[in-house]
Amino acid sequence: MPFDLAELLEGRRGENFELHARYLNPQLTKVVKTLGFDRFYERGEGCYLFDADGKRYLDLLSGFGVFALGRSHPVIKNALRQAIDADLPNMVQMDCALLPGILAEALVTRSPANIERVVFGNSGAEAVEASIKFARAATKRSRVLYHAHAYHGLTMGALSVNGSSDFKSGFGPLLPGAVEVPFGDLDALQRELRAGDVAAFIVEPIQGKGVYELPAERWRDLEAAVHEAGALFICDEVQTGVGRTGRFYAFEHYGLTPDIITVSKALSGGYVPVGAMLASDKIVRSVYSSMDRAMVHSTTFKGNQLAMVAGLATLSVFDEEGIVEHAAAMGDLWKERLGALAERHEFLHEIRGEGQMIGVEFGRPTSMGARRRWRLVESTRTAMFSQTLVVPLFHRYGILTQVAADNVNVIKLLPALIAGEAEVDYFVASLDELLSDAERNSRWLFEFGVTMAKGALKKTSVASAGTT
Repeated sequence: MPFDLAELLEGRRGENFELHARYLNPQLTKVVKTLGFDRFYERGEGCYLFDADGKRYLDLLSGFGVFALGRSHPVIKNALRQAIDADLPNMVQMDCALLPGILAEALVTRSPANIERVVFGNSGAEAVEASIKFARAATKRSRVLYHAHAYHGLTMGALSVNGSSDFKSGFGPLLPGAVEVPFGDLDALQRELRAGDVAAFIVEPIQGKGVYELPAERWRDLEAAVHEAGALFICDEVQTGVGRTGRFYAFEHYGLTPDIITVSKALSGGYVPVGAMLASDKIVRSVYSSMDRAMVHSTTFKGNQLAMVAGLATLSVFDEEGIVEHAAAMGDLWKERLGALAERHEFLHEIRGEGQMIGVEFGRPTSMGARRRWRLVESTRTAMFSQTLVVPLFHRYGILTQVAADNVNVIKLLPALIAGEAEVDYFVASLDELLSDAERNSRWLFEFGVTMAKGALKKTSVASAGTT
């Protein structure tokens, strides 16, 4: 009997969480159910998800920034159909296919003049792994520096330059010579560089975990210190790149010229995984230094024709629809509308970020009643307050968001770059109403507690199902 996707989906409808509990990650199932986020999503369109009951959800995560053009963009879908119908000779390996060259050219032309070559892979973490390897080869040095709070991925090399001890726990020893530098601390960076054995300093121009920023002057001082020491400056643009912050690369906001750039996420068009490391000819040739070493760094799916088509179609839409310019305009709107909200609500302390990458930070209020509720929430767990907002935002308003990182009271917004004024206004109005509740009474907290209690009951039933 031939494979029939519609028949398969219909026949196994509703088994999502049982299957995940039994065969995949049982703890993720528990988390989703505890938060009451257990929905049976059936389709996605633009900035929205739709569940089995037809309810619409505003997706302000966009797959952690993957769906820059929203879900199910018609241009990307049509391009991939064309590619499949063309029966392209995919991944011949001993070959130089056309499409990887065209996509590499498109990326290089959008990059600073010192960026001349591209190495493709499958993910952002893989691009980061490549950047570490190539930096070591180019400099003949071993150590790699990274910022506190950084997130560069979870494979072994990328994990070694991850600023979260929670992610690292249980996986050591990691890459030797990976050293953390306090965020933006020029003196600490210079102390490490003086040893003369640092290959590179890898940074996120805007940190994903917490949406932390530095002034342009500090960024330029950090970059200058790295170059003066003969090391390489790596900008991890996996999340911030390809238009997310209202520039093609986030480092453009600060006037930086990195030696190596990593991209992924948005380049996929939301369909086919792809990652890329971009660098100078000199750096790339330090690895591919002879015919004998032509394959010394490689990956099976590096030139996947479908991934290349997805990337090219995505860049085409960016150009045709002015996506980067739109993201910049919406960034101004987010700051304007959320800034006005901050003036009215004492829980709301700061708005950070650029373009459609926004961090909304909450903090201790000043009035007595609100301060008492803040202490009550925060006494249960550090930075719990923001979680008590994320849950009712989802249940009451159908808005999918996330806390930006553990132990920080920051909600991070990563909408599709096509999100417009309607999406901004809906989120702001919903948050306004929710914060008004939090400042007047404990209704929002009761709502959160009920959701968590119901979720705990579901979690117990799923755990039992997963062990039978």
